[in-house]
Amino acid sequence: MKETPASRCEWATYSNSPLMIHYHDKEWGVPVHNDRILFEFLTLEGAQAGLNWQTILNKRENYRKAFHAFDPAKIARYNKKDVQRLLHDSGIIRNRLKIEATITNAKQFLETRKEFGSFDGYMWRFVGGRPIRNAAKSLSEIPSTTRESDAMSKELRKRGFRFVGPTICYAFMQAVGMVNDHTTKCFRYNRV
Repeated sequence: MKETPASRCEWATYSNSPLMIHYHDKEWGVPVHNDRILFEFLTLEGAQAGLNWQTILNKRENYRKAFHAFDPAKIARYNKKDVQRLLHDSGIIRNRLKIEATITNAKQFLETRKEFGSFDGYMWRFVGGRPIRNAAKSLSEIPSTTRESDAMSKELRKRGFRFVGPTICYAFMQAVGMVNDHTTKCFRYNRV
C-alpha cells in the first residue's frame, strides 16, 4: 500500500507535523521489548496527561537529555536538587507532580524488574505476551481504555507507580505495540 496521508491513521496527519508522521510511520504500534524504552514510554505517556501527544513528541529529545536518557537507575537516585533543576528546564513539562512521579516510577520500575527479571516480562503479561490486534476502521472506533489497561493500571498503582491511570496505560500499550490500533485502512496496520 502506498504511504499517503489518506492511508495513515487520522491522528497522525491532523497537525501535518513531519515529526508526528515519522512517529506514526516508524514507532507507534511496533512491539517494544527493551526495558529502558518501555520506561521512556511510560514516562512520556504520564507526562502527556492533560496535554496532547504532539506537545510531548516535540519535547522528547529534551526529556531524554533532562532525564539521563531515561535510565531508571540514575533517575531513582534523583533528589530535591534534581527536582528543582527539572522544574526550571523549559524543555520539558515543568509539573512537579509529573516530575516526582517519574522519580517514584523509576524506583518502582527497578523493584518490579528485580522481582520479574525484566520490566518487559512483567508488562507484556497483561496481553499474554503477544500484541492484541484490533480492527478499527476509524479513530472513533478505538477505545480509550480496555480490560487489559484497567488491569495494568490497577496493578501498577498497587506497586506504587503514579500517573498510570487506565487511559495512560492504554496509550502506553498502543505506543509500545501491545495493541495494534492502526486503523485497517492505514498502511501500517499489516506491518506491525
